This record gives sequence, C-alpha cells and structure tokens, in this order.
Amino acid sequence: MSGDDKTIPDIARAILDEGLICDHCLGRQFAKLSTGLTNRERGAAIRLVLAMTADMAGTGDDDEPMHPDLRIPERCWVCNGIFEELDLWASRAIDAIGGREYETFLVGTRLSGLLSENEELLWEAVGTDHAEPLKSEINREVGKLIASAAGKEVNFTEPDIVCLLEIAEGTVQLQIRSEYICGRYQKLVRGIPQTRWHCRECRGAGCERCGFTGKMYQESVDELISARVVEAMDAADTTFHGAGREDIDALMLGDGRPFVLEVNEPGKRKTDLERLEQEINVYCEGKVAVSGLRFVDHQTVRNLKGARHDKVYLATISCARVDRDTLVLGLDEITGMIRQRTPTRVTHRRADLVRKRTVRSALLESFSGDSAVVRIECEAGLYVKELISGDSGRTVPSLAGVVGADVVVTELDVVEVMDARDVIGE
Repeated sequence: MSGDDKTIPDIARAILDEGLICDHCLGRQFAKLSTGLTNRERGAAIRLVLAMTADMAGTGDDDEPMHPDLRIPERCWVCNGIFEELDLWASRAIDAIGGREYETFLVGTRLSGLLSENEELLWEAVGTDHAEPLKSEINREVGKLIASAAGKEVNFTEPDIVCLLEIAEGTVQLQIRSEYICGRYQKLVRGIPQTRWHCRECRGAGCERCGFTGKMYQESVDELISARVVEAMDAADTTFHGAGREDIDALMLGDGRPFVLEVNEPGKRKTDLERLEQEINVYCEGKVAVSGLRFVDHQTVRNLKGARHDKVYLATISCARVDRDTLVLGLDEITGMIRQRTPTRVTHRRADLVRKRTVRSALLESFSGDSAVVRIECEAGLYVKELISGDSGRTVPSLAGVVGADVVVTELDVVEVMDARDVIGE
C-alpha cells in the first residue's frame, strides 16, 4: 500500500494493520521523511498522533482501553525483538575484536532469512517510498554502542575492522583491514623463489615428492621477510607483491627490487619499522636483505602491479668458441627489437605466444676466453637467458644465433629495476 494519494496516517494505519510492531520498525518506514529523530522516536510520535486522531477506535477517554494496533508489543513481528538485544550484539562485537589494535570500525549485518522475509512482506504491503532497510538501523545503533563503549570512531570508507553481525548464528565475524609495508629487497643467494611455491603434485597438501611439506622450495624471499613481520604485528599471514620477479637461480642486487608486503589480519597496526628492518636482516642474513621499509596504502600495490619496469642484468655466459670481437659485434646485433616465443622452460605455466621486446643496450663487461660478462638493459618481460641461447630458434635474434655458436647463460644477476621510485613514491 503506497502511492502519492496515501497520507502518512494512511500508511501508518496500513502498517499497524499488518500486526503488532515496535517503534523502531514503525518509525523506520518513514525514515526518509524527517531528520533529527531516531526511528524509535519517530515511531513513538506516529503512534501518539494516531492515538489522538478522532477516526481511531475509542472515545479518547483516559479510561478507554487503547486500540490493539497502538499498543507497544512485547515482540515485534518485523524485527522479532532484535532492538531489545542491541547491547548484547555490541558486547559480542567488542569481545570478538578482543585485544586487536584499531582506531576505526564499521558494523555490517547479515539478516536471518526470517527477518529478511518479514521486511519484504511489510514492504509489499505498504511500499518502500520512505523506508530505511532494517540492517541499516541495526548497523547504526550497534555502531553507536560500540563507539561509546570502546572509544573508537566509525569509518564508512576504510575502517580498520568491520564487525559483521550474523543474526541467524548469533555470532560476530570480523573483517580486518590489511596493513601494507613497502620496501626493497636484495636476494643474495641462488636457488630460492620470490614467493611461496606449492608442490605441483599435491598443491600444498603434502606428498612424498615434497617430503610432505607442500612446497617445491622450502624457503622464499616472501617467507624469509614475512616471518618477523607476522611476529611483530601479530598477523595471520602476509601476501607478497613484487615489482616483477627474478628467476630462482638469479640474484637481485643493486638497490634491490621494490615490494609491498600485505599484512593480513594484523593484531597490531603499528610497529617500529627501523627495528623491524634490522630484525629481518638478522634473521635473513646472507640470504635476503631489506631496506627502506615504510607503511603505505593499498594504492601502492595497484601502482606496483600495474607498472612495467625495464631491467638491467649482468649475465655470465659460456662462449668457448667465440672470440672477443665476434662477441662484441653479436651484442650489437641483438640490440633493438626482439621477437620471443614463450620459452620452452615456462610453456607449462605461460601462454605460448610470440612477444616483441626491446633490448636497449648489450655491452661486454669482461671477457676471459671461455666466458664473458655482459650488461643488458632491456624492456620488462624480456627473457634474458633465451636472448643469449636462442632457445632452439624461439628467440630471434639471439646472441647464439648471430655468432653461430652455442652460447648460454651460466649466472644471471638483476642489478637494477628502473623507474621504480616513481611507482612506489620514493
């Protein structure tokens, strides 16, 4: 029952005709019509006005029993009395948060099927032109109680913690905002991946192949850095975001590679990052070193993942059948546009495509007859090992192809990730 021809008293009477209803739920059906009142106050005022109107049942005599529709019900058919339990829900939320550090919060509600159905039945009968949803009022009123009891502030855009009231289960679930720590890492040893690498056979469950660890590699840059962060911030876990990645057998040298560590469900939101940096470097000594740790926001992750960074590599190559002059000329010939088909070694996890990439420079750093060190500056996404070896003709041109001999990379080091400072705001 709704429409432009219906007055507020008409709509109110229609609501009351549906059954006994509390002031919260009565007032909420007119929430958009006035400000400055709570729904409970609005409902009480509407009930009073209706009691005083001449067309309601009864004479208005003080001794006349109140019309049944105007009585305050013991149990509202719409909300099932939930507004009598707001203190309990606030207490449950505060208990769920426990000793976690936070400054801001937000309340959300997942209604039971019964409450959702009751609200829909009422709206079908009287319309929703002026109504506020039930869960909105619950969120607001419980939020007020938490703010008063805990001395914290509600934040609608980026709260530290969201308290989700599960009405059907009588529980509170927490959604805890991550913290983000940005920095740079150097990888000082070969043979460890950047991020956790689950066993291909069991996908992390544990099997004979992985020694029941669930891992292809027992350590990673991610895990080495994260161990001390999880401890310092009482976190559930971390998620590692890097500005690209180096091969497992490559070192990451120079100023290091930018990364953001997402700290999941932190119990502590702030920590002394200078001290934490020292603790990480002691724990990871000889394997990984971090520098420049600072707190950032989630936008930094987007910037980092969305950017493409040119790289500078030092590649030690085996070139026993190639003289120095031929090698120098060959390096000059592979400078420019390169066509690379997805390398054989990664076709199991990458689409088999032909990509165009640019080698900006390829210079001979040192030469010792059987081996040489070359410095290569190239576009992001170029496979340096295949640039040297040719990968059976999948990379054109390649150093092996232009010099006419087998040339392969024996060691590879990343020495610079270019343009990273603009992305991470250094």
